[in-house]
Amino acid sequence: MKRSRINQIMAEADAMIRSHGFTLPQFAYWTPDDFRARKKIATRIIEARMGWDITDYGQGDFDNLGLFLFTLRNGSLADLQRGGGMVYAEKLLISKQDQISPMHTHVIKSEDIINRGGATMVIELFGSDDKGHFDPDRGGTVICDGIKRTFAPGEKLKFAPGESITLMPGDWHAFWGEGGDVLIGEVSTVNDDLTDNIFREPIGRFAKIDEDEAPTHLLVSDYRSEFLVQSSL
Repeated sequence: MKRSRINQIMAEADAMIRSHGFTLPQFAYWTPDDFRARKKIATRIIEARMGWDITDYGQGDFDNLGLFLFTLRNGSLADLQRGGGMVYAEKLLISKQDQISPMHTHVIKSEDIINRGGATMVIELFGSDDKGHFDPDRGGTVICDGIKRTFAPGEKLKFAPGESITLMPGDWHAFWGEGGDVLIGEVSTVNDDLTDNIFREPIGRFAKIDEDEAPTHLLVSDYRSEFLVQSSL
């Protein structure tokens, strides 16, 4: 993706988020120079990979295969493993009309996916085989706003604003906006985008960036090269 396109997506996403009554935290608006100057106080933000995340899954076709995300908070895998502490994460996502976030599941993360506003959110679901692999012939059961719902393999569930679904590890899912763009909330256990996303087809999680202009704000995928730190999740 061109950095100029990423900058444009950031501005458009911020406007949409504000239009639905949400405001991003102050660090969202730091310039790269602000981040560098505040590196010491921003250690938790950097190590937890909080912030802007825009991906075309390495395919160069963001409008059809891509996703906007902003990680608002993220806990610790060490806390999760010991069973106490900050064991949760929260994101805001934007799924554009007919823009696919491809079929995937998670090894550790369970998540509530919530339509926070806009058009209809569509989620296509499949179950796993006995080893947790994608099974095109298996359905399963999910919770939708506290109500148990059985799904057939490949069934597409639709969610209006205010509605949500709970997905567990092994629930294979793809999603997109229908009839327009959708602002999506994600509340989950600790989020680790480096190792915990298992895609049905081999695909990149992060975009390859063509630096055609300076970044307005850093992406979480910029942190490693900017600050030479590893995630401490």
